[in-house]
Amino acid sequence: MSTRRDDVMAALRDWSKPGRRADLLAEAWQAGETNVSALAEAARISRPTVYADLKSRGIDPEDRPKGTPMMLATIDGLTGANSDTEGTVILEAVRAYAAKNGTDGIGEYESTLVRLSYALGAYNLIAAAQAAEQSARRDRDRALHLVEVRWEALSTATAWYAAHHAYVVAVDTARTAITTWADAARAAADAGWFPVRQVEELYRERILTAGHPPVERYTLDVDAASEQLRAELERKHEHRARLAGQTLTTTPAAT
Repeated sequence: MSTRRDDVMAALRDWSKPGRRADLLAEAWQAGETNVSALAEAARISRPTVYADLKSRGIDPEDRPKGTPMMLATIDGLTGANSDTEGTVILEAVRAYAAKNGTDGIGEYESTLVRLSYALGAYNLIAAAQAAEQSARRDRDRALHLVEVRWEALSTATAWYAAHHAYVVAVDTARTAITTWADAARAAADAGWFPVRQVEELYRERILTAGHPPVERYTLDVDAASEQLRAELERKHEHRARLAGQTLTTTPAAT
């Protein structure tokens, strides 16, 4: 029976295996992170090393999506937009149904189309807000990671003042990134969820089965989470400022 110590040591040995970094970079790439600078910062390596590791796993870093805007989910011409076009699409679909089937069941057919339009409208609103939150979250995490990278760089920096300035700028950027993420997260929370059960069922039966990505109920306490991130960032920064102050009082003038 393995102990926690055994498990941790096994994970450490796995991390240090030759080629493990390249494997992790390839996994990150395949999961959708195709920003080479972000990968380099996360792995604390240079961009050329990222390129080399990816190529060693059969991945061409130049062959990546260029970041196209998110497209609205559309089913049978419906997008859920509150517009005359949406009403026209429903009306034409009802006429086509009547021409083929008569009036039997036409009321339920029209109601289903209206509910599908509501479902698409809610889905497109929720999906766009959650995509923006996820993008802001990635930027936030990257900014917070860069603070740690810049601080560690001070230990071996020859141009100490320049390196310290880079660290201070990274802290300020992280503050902004937390605020930007919090704004996006509140928007994701405000986007809400599908208004009634029948509309949610159409989301599962029609929108998901059409291949559109799933969305989730957003229940995070954004204010508490952002305040915790800010407090931790400031706690570390204040401690490091004291250490840097001690360094300045014992070091010859600037290099």
